[in-house]
Amino acid sequence: MAHIHHAHDEGSVEKRRAGRLSTQVSVVVNLLLSTIQIVVGALAHSSALIADGVHSLSDLLADFVVLLAGKHSHKAPDHDHQYGHHRYENAASLALGLLLLGVGLGMLYAAAGKFSHPDTIPTVHTIALWIALLALVAKELLFRYMLAVAKRVRSSMLVANAWHARSDAASSLVVALGIVGNLMGYPLLDPVAALLVGLLVTRMGWRFGWDAMNDLMDRAADDDTIAAIRQTLLGTPGIYGVHDLRTRKMGDLILVDVHLEVDGSINVEQAHAISETARHRVLERHPVLDVLAHIDPAGHYLPGATPTH
Repeated sequence: MAHIHHAHDEGSVEKRRAGRLSTQVSVVVNLLLSTIQIVVGALAHSSALIADGVHSLSDLLADFVVLLAGKHSHKAPDHDHQYGHHRYENAASLALGLLLLGVGLGMLYAAAGKFSHPDTIPTVHTIALWIALLALVAKELLFRYMLAVAKRVRSSMLVANAWHARSDAASSLVVALGIVGNLMGYPLLDPVAALLVGLLVTRMGWRFGWDAMNDLMDRAADDDTIAAIRQTLLGTPGIYGVHDLRTRKMGDLILVDVHLEVDGSINVEQAHAISETARHRVLERHPVLDVLAHIDPAGHYLPGATPTH
């Protein structure tokens, strides 16, 4: 039976550094944008721009959650966490989802209140439009940068945070359109834009939260990944079959449990060597934290079969 793999290679170090840098960039951008949007939104009488600023502020809070999770998820295994701390990333993604869900519902409530008294909706100042366009460009550039980093280091948590930035870019576009409508003499379009921003945020929060919760409940890897792992195992010399292959997510990595079928006439030492070779092949080729392998005689599962070399 294979031992738990505790190695922290250079890729893990690069992942931490890239995640920390991209998140720090996001913190700076969101801090500036949220401050400008909320202040200008209040002065320019734009509820949509204020809503977008609150959304940017939620991004700022989300960035701190990501930084905290990034710090803890790469800690070495200890007595209480013998498989490591990789699920801090799943927990962080769940926290991001709940944060977005709460912010989105709050936006919906605030926007809905505007429709009760449409006559009190003021005309928005044109500076609100320029700020909305500035936010749109800034958030789209931030999304592209963060997504590129997330894909390079293969971090689902960073991907979630990048799409969080994209949701802000989309909301800034909606806000800009709402402000344009208000300036053209349709005052209701500003709170309508705020309402749409709330819907976007709520939808994003639900999706992230649901996915993270499933990962925390030992969701299996996707079918393509499982098939690739199976082929790697079957391609190992000395293995004649694979059954009961099971996987579960552990942060961005996967834990694998599998039964390997080998020639029943070989000794324990030879069977163990084959198992270790198969394990190392999987660890080298796939995002797998560890492989727990059980050795079975091939003939036991394939009646009448005679393994050949």
